[in-house]
This record gives sequence, C-alpha cells and structure tokens, in this order.
Amino acid sequence: MAVQLPYCGFAPVPGALLGRFNLDPALIIGLCLLCACQLWATRHSANDRRARQLVALTGWLIAASAFLSPLCALSVALFSARVAQHVILVLVAAPLIAMAWPITQPSKHKQALWIATSVFFLALWYWHMPIPYDETFRSSLAYWGMHISLFGSGIWLWRELLQHPPARIGPVLAASMLTFLQMGLLGAVLTLAGRPLFQWHSMTTQAWGLSPLQDQQLGGSLMWVPGLALFLWSALRSLARLWGSLERAHPA
Repeated sequence: MAVQLPYCGFAPVPGALLGRFNLDPALIIGLCLLCACQLWATRHSANDRRARQLVALTGWLIAASAFLSPLCALSVALFSARVAQHVILVLVAAPLIAMAWPITQPSKHKQALWIATSVFFLALWYWHMPIPYDETFRSSLAYWGMHISLFGSGIWLWRELLQHPPARIGPVLAASMLTFLQMGLLGAVLTLAGRPLFQWHSMTTQAWGLSPLQDQQLGGSLMWVPGLALFLWSALRSLARLWGSLERAHPA
C-alpha cells in the first residue's frame, strides 16, 4: 500500500531546511482572503481603524509565517517544531487577530466565553494525544482539522478574553486561569513523561541531535512556559480595563 507523504512533505535534514518553504497556492490564497475579510470588517472603525488594520495584518503575516516558512517542514521531523508552530498560531497570531476585530456590543450569550474555553480545551488535548497526532502525518484532512480547530478556537477564545465588558471580568479571569492551567498540565504531561508518546517521531529526530524523548520534552516545555506569560498579560489587561472604567465612573 502506498504511503502518503505528510502535508508539509518528508522530514527534512538540517542542511536542506532553508529551502523547504511551503508555497501551496491554495493556502496562500486562503490566508490572503481571510486577511482581506478582516481588513474590510475594520473599515468603519472610528478613531483606531488604521491601528486595527495594522494589528490584523501583523497577526495574519505571523500566521502565514507559521504555515509557509520551513517551520512547516521541520514540524514533520520534530514534535517540538510542531508545538512551536502551534504556539505561534495560538499565542501570538490569534490574540493579534482577535484584538483587531472592531469592538461590538457584548455577546447576548453569556456562555460564549465558556463555550470558547471548552472548544479550545478539547482541540488542544485531542490533537496532542498520540493517535490523532500521528494521524496528521498520514492525512491532509487530519492535518487541517488540527490546525483549523486549534487556530480557530484560539482566535475565538482570545476574542472573548480581550474584547469583553468590565462587568464580565470575573468569568474572564477564571477562564484565563483555567486555560493556562490546562495548557500547563498538558505541557507537564509531555515534559515529564518517561517515554516517547508519538510513534511518528521515533525515527525523525536523530538527524537533529535529539532523541524522541528529548524532542517531546522540549515541545512540552514550549507549551508550558509561554502560555503563562500570555494569559497573565490577558488577566492584567482585563484588570486595567476594569480600573479605567471605575475611574471614569468615579472621577476624582
């Protein structure tokens, strides 16, 4: 039976990595259209239109770098590279894209925050379990299922965390803490595991000077540490917005 190559191609060796850009025209067109749609959506923003468009453009350029750069190919060889790709998408590009959406009326559905938190939790844990993770190298459908669900739920979650009325700061802080804790727990499980969990990388890491277990531990650490800083920033931003609203309500 023929073996299907992963979406990003075969696992690269160090000397050939810099030539392994992903120039998939369908992906490039899709990213450009998504970016254009968001820029169009911000056209009527009041005083901060240009700032929002710049933030949106930056977010989509960062997302494009995660998909189109040699990191795509490196993620076939190293679990830590795949985690780095997810960190860039979920913890850098997604909050920028979420921040750039025009501020609208608060959601009438107060459970939207918890639905977004739950969807992101399920996507993160499901796609970092051994069987679904390994399947993303055998099926392009699974590969895009992983990245669309993680990136999409990440944007949705950051939207709820960053664009909320001051009255909802309590649930927002709770959701931020729970998200950080579950990311940290998954990172800890991967870092402290006594054996490699992902069959795909059993023969792909040695060329990069790492054993499969060392690669997994590095990936777990990348998931563990950056999440703390980003969700702490989210909590501090929410507290600053609350403080500002209190000052406006009770001027000196």
